Amino acid sequence: MADNHNSGGKIGINTHLAHIGPDPHGNQGFVNPSIQRGSTVLFPDHHTMKTESQKYTYGTHGTPTTDALCDAINQLEGSHGTLIFSSGLAAVTVPLLAFLSAGDHMLMVDSVYAPARRFCETELKRFGVETEYFDPAIGEGIEALIRPNTKLVHLEAPASNTFEMIDVGAISRVAKRHGCVVTMDNTWATPLYFRPLDHGVDISMHAATKYPSGHSDILMGLVSANKETWDQLDACNRNLGLCGSPDDAYMILRGLRTMGIRLAHHEKSALDVAHWLEARSDVLSVLHPALPSFPGHDLWKRDFKGASGVFSFVLKGEEGNTDLNRRKAAAFIDALTFFGLGYSWGGYESLAVHVYLGDRRIRKGPTDGPLIRLQIGLEDVADLKADLEKGFAAAAAVTA
Repeated sequence: MADNHNSGGKIGINTHLAHIGPDPHGNQGFVNPSIQRGSTVLFPDHHTMKTESQKYTYGTHGTPTTDALCDAINQLEGSHGTLIFSSGLAAVTVPLLAFLSAGDHMLMVDSVYAPARRFCETELKRFGVETEYFDPAIGEGIEALIRPNTKLVHLEAPASNTFEMIDVGAISRVAKRHGCVVTMDNTWATPLYFRPLDHGVDISMHAATKYPSGHSDILMGLVSANKETWDQLDACNRNLGLCGSPDDAYMILRGLRTMGIRLAHHEKSALDVAHWLEARSDVLSVLHPALPSFPGHDLWKRDFKGASGVFSFVLKGEEGNTDLNRRKAAAFIDALTFFGLGYSWGGYESLAVHVYLGDRRIRKGPTDGPLIRLQIGLEDVADLKADLEKGFAAAAAVTA
């Protein structure tokens, strides 16, 4: 659980990614860190053990391998400290537990990652914490929702599945005036394309399961905090006894080396497919923040350095005809070959899912056709377009 920060200077991002984290000269010259597995750590004497006056004391409190990853993420995020968790969802829920108590009120964007909403509606509600949802377009208007007992504001940008943009800086400024902690799920952009702490956010979290891993074989969440919130967050995590695996930390470090190159490819391919979809008569709209036609494009262009490979589109259907739209979505997805049907994203492979938005309270999402979310992987774009053509043909064959 490293807590040091090095800005990395004015070097290119791919150079930075190639060199952050490990210390070869402190590791017998090996460019990659050793995988240090262990629970028990020995102390040289009674005094050292009682005062815990050595760097490592027990496996749950960090190892050289996990610290190497935390050091790397601190540099990317500009954070004071980083914690490793066993999943992206844990990375979202533990900061909420760290800063919310019975009787508190929390504001959460309505377009949030669905499992985060489920946690609020079950566990936090059971603990006596009230969650209120707000429109992602609220901006400084969030001030009207802040109460004396509002302790935390949770953001996600772009929005899950529908990709609405949020004015992170404006919301953070208002929240800070009222003493609220601001947390943000930054999984879509990663710290390469957006650094939440630079925009007033206190705690940035993301699922390293996605782009840092890049190969659909690791589950991990990362939480990076500024100096003001670090101690309380770190103490809560120690009390909960959560930690990440050194083996998984090593794999994420390995994934970081190519993340810049992979993200650039994801971005280029996804925009190619998005523009192609916009021109189709069987597509009603394309929800991608980097498209000039997207309502939140100006915010994206102002604040973000790039776009990842995940976006959605509305397949031509029939307003209000839920059954027809469901059957069209099923036919579209089942006809695909290179696009797999599965949860998550950020790996090398393309995925397609029919999005469910029934849990939304305020920002309901499209109703004029089924919403299909695409993860554009590392395949050749021509092959992906040909695959999507099969899906469109299958959906067109479905009639009332």
